[in-house]
Amino acid sequence: MHPYIRALLGTTVFAIALGVAGGSGANKLVAALLCGGIAVPLIIVLCGRVDRRPLSDLDLRWSARAFSLGFLVTASSATVTIGSATALGWLRWGPLDLPALLGFLGANAVIAFALEALPEELAFRGYVFQNLRERHKQRWAMAFTTAMFMAAPGLSTVVTAGVAALLGKESPPPSIAPVGEEPISYLLLLGLFGYTLLVARTTTGSLWTNIALHLTFLSANRIVLGRATGAPVEIVAPEALLAVPAYLLITVATFKVIARYRSSTTSVASLRK
Repeated sequence: MHPYIRALLGTTVFAIALGVAGGSGANKLVAALLCGGIAVPLIIVLCGRVDRRPLSDLDLRWSARAFSLGFLVTASSATVTIGSATALGWLRWGPLDLPALLGFLGANAVIAFALEALPEELAFRGYVFQNLRERHKQRWAMAFTTAMFMAAPGLSTVVTAGVAALLGKESPPPSIAPVGEEPISYLLLLGLFGYTLLVARTTTGSLWTNIALHLTFLSANRIVLGRATGAPVEIVAPEALLAVPAYLLITVATFKVIARYRSSTTSVASLRK
């Protein structure tokens, strides 16, 4: 089967899973488990039955080192930009309730892992990217993978509307962006986020770096946007929202430095043999 068709199948699988979860009317945890429970097994089936390749090709083998790197790079980048926005007076923080914040972050991580981090990374930076880079040079495979990643949320809203109609529930009309999001800004940020994840993927060769980056990104954003319990924040100036793309750019730059360092280290080691 042509790699483009395989990539489209992977995108469709995730869009259907996300759409079914959104249209089910279930609470956040059940919807997250529904999404992950549909997308992950189907991607595994596509990999084994359609592609006839081992699951190990998707680089999902657990790596504490790769996971830690993804978390540390993203968290430190976010800290720099959010701290800078605070120092500039763009963000104003209320009293911190650490137990409440930790509780929120824990619950958020469980839901985000099942709903977004695991199925998205397995589908896009795993299955879709693996197929496309067999056909194209890496930079083109990254571009096509990012484009499909950007298209998936819009496709999922069509599925959500259909599922909700079947269940007799109301749902927002299909759209290229979630309700309440400005479409152009949303797609630009999604594209940057997708590119950042692919840079991390190609640097470490492990999807666990991406999963950690994904979870940290979602947590940091919800804190900055005032959606986290225990960390009240006021956005004093709209420029504060630039902290989000700024820390993604720092994350990209950091992973590129790491990749270059690893490449030079490998070259020196090979010369010494």
